[in-house]
Amino acid sequence: MSMQTSAVQRSTLGLHTLEQYEALIGAAAAERIAAKADRVRTMRVAHISSTFYGGGVTELLTPLTLMMNATGIETDWHLIQGTPGFFGCTKKLHNTLQGTSSEFSEAEKTIYEQVVFENATRLHLDDCDAVIVHDPQPLPLIRHFSDREMPWLWQCHVDLSSPHAAVWNYLRQFVEQYNAAVFSLPEYGQHLRVGQHFITPAIDPFSAKNREMSDRERREFLGNYKIPTDRPLVTQISRFDRWKDPMGVIEAFRKAREQVDCTLVLVGNNASDDPEGGKILEQIESAADEGIIVLSVDDPTLVNALQRSAAVVLQKSTREGFGLTVTEAMWKGAAVIGGNVGGIRHQIKDGWNGFLVNTPDQAAARIVELLKNPNLRKELGARAKESVRQNFLMSRLLEDWLDLLSKYERPVV
Repeated sequence: MSMQTSAVQRSTLGLHTLEQYEALIGAAAAERIAAKADRVRTMRVAHISSTFYGGGVTELLTPLTLMMNATGIETDWHLIQGTPGFFGCTKKLHNTLQGTSSEFSEAEKTIYEQVVFENATRLHLDDCDAVIVHDPQPLPLIRHFSDREMPWLWQCHVDLSSPHAAVWNYLRQFVEQYNAAVFSLPEYGQHLRVGQHFITPAIDPFSAKNREMSDRERREFLGNYKIPTDRPLVTQISRFDRWKDPMGVIEAFRKAREQVDCTLVLVGNNASDDPEGGKILEQIESAADEGIIVLSVDDPTLVNALQRSAAVVLQKSTREGFGLTVTEAMWKGAAVIGGNVGGIRHQIKDGWNGFLVNTPDQAAARIVELLKNPNLRKELGARAKESVRQNFLMSRLLEDWLDLLSKYERPVV
């Protein structure tokens, strides 16, 4: 086999480096971040989550861990394992943290804590300088590392603006054993006996889901999935989850279609730690008609092509920790309509770089307005892309973590 590196291989060798971002963020910003990386370069960091597949946490950790390693910070990513019963419990925790009124029984607590204990026995973290645990699934791990010397940080990615009180009080006992908690937004902060930090998510602009595409490539991918382009496309792309309000999207689309002919495309996947996804997909498919295309696929290039081709991109969530699908669509210059909740409100300035809505009727009205006004779509999309460039690229997320890790760096003895 030839030792000569191909052009395609060479183009991928520099992925996830600061040099790659320099054209987007400027040389001064890239140099600043590199200097911060130098200060914590001797640290070894471990991230722990519940899935490598599906959902916003995976979308964050995939490029973040690669970028941390590319800057010289030895970074691991561990996955906890669980039974269907365990993930049923953790999905319930997710829902109650986002406001669902439902008790977490003693039997469910037993399942939850036992599976986490079993995972703890398989984890070897003695050589780490910092451990970052993501979301409720692995939260109780810290109980089983009482002799730890390194800092442990818990990052919560869900909307904690109005958690179910009893469930939050139960989880708080674990959270307060950490050195600090990290939330996506200040309004998710809680009364805790440990420090709190706030880090907003970001996207990788060079991933298959976000890279530039030619018109020909976009058309080919839409054709592969038999998505027609003879009418304007309206789309929502997100996990099949009740909080994403897919039924509200269908209702809004049908009302808009009474005034403007268009096609709705709903694309999603089921995260491996979300047992409700299949039921939601069945509900969506049963409600679909000939003008609604429903695809359950994990194809980032299709997502890219669809967000770049759609006249309108929706993310009509009723709860949203941040909403990376909004960020992704805005980066592509799309006209985005988002639910007026959580992190979406921190990305969309209503009427400036997108629209915020509260009801299906409001969403329908904005769909009609955008479909009838191509110039408005173009103006909103241009502002949307610039706002992501300034605020929500992975280079900024890396810098935030470098700043935080530097606070917990242990002195060299």
